[in-house]
Amino acid sequence: MKTKILIVEDDPHILLGLEEVLKSDGFEVASCNRGDLALDAAAKHKPALIVLDVMLPGASGYDICKRLRAKKSPTPILMLTAKGQEIDKVVGLDLGADDYVTKPFGVRELLARIHALLRRANSVEDKIDSDKSFKIGDATIDPKTFQLKRGKVVEELTAREVKLLQIFRARAGEVLSRDKLLNEAWGCNYYGTTRTLDQVVVQLRKKLGDHGGEPKHLLTIHGVGYKLVA
Repeated sequence: MKTKILIVEDDPHILLGLEEVLKSDGFEVASCNRGDLALDAAAKHKPALIVLDVMLPGASGYDICKRLRAKKSPTPILMLTAKGQEIDKVVGLDLGADDYVTKPFGVRELLARIHALLRRANSVEDKIDSDKSFKIGDATIDPKTFQLKRGKVVEELTAREVKLLQIFRARAGEVLSRDKLLNEAWGCNYYGTTRTLDQVVVQLRKKLGDHGGEPKHLLTIHGVGYKLVA
């Protein structure tokens, strides 16, 4: 059975191009051209991954992403943005997107990111101890519910954020390079930049209550990467 991908894109030329590229790579493709129909399309087709444009009629990609994560959907989401501004990418990641590609994008980059997301979602490694809760500082992370709790504060987590926190917790005290973190959380064939990782770490610090001028838990090791202080 072919892996199914749902494309949510209103530009007919881009949609046609995406359909052709994904079908030629062996995927089954479903499509939707309106944001207000995207949730129904996701429920109907049950895709392994969603390629989601930001600017859509009816509802934005941000709204769709937020609603899917509110429903506890673990489906990987790759967002398409034409803006290319850092704040837009941060918003998408904060709402639960797993990765993003800025238009115009190359076919090789798009396919590499899709394969990396699917590989991480389906790998056996990701399922090892995946249901065990753990603590970082005063925060409790529950991978089963994709939630982080600090006292009365409850933060929703993406699958990528949970994976990164599991990696940090398993290697507490170690200095982890950006490349190592990208390889373990995104896959060894990831072709993106380390900026994606940096943006996710910023969001994790906020959710851990660790986003002040001097983080206590997720420390930046300049020129190398990050370290979790237990």
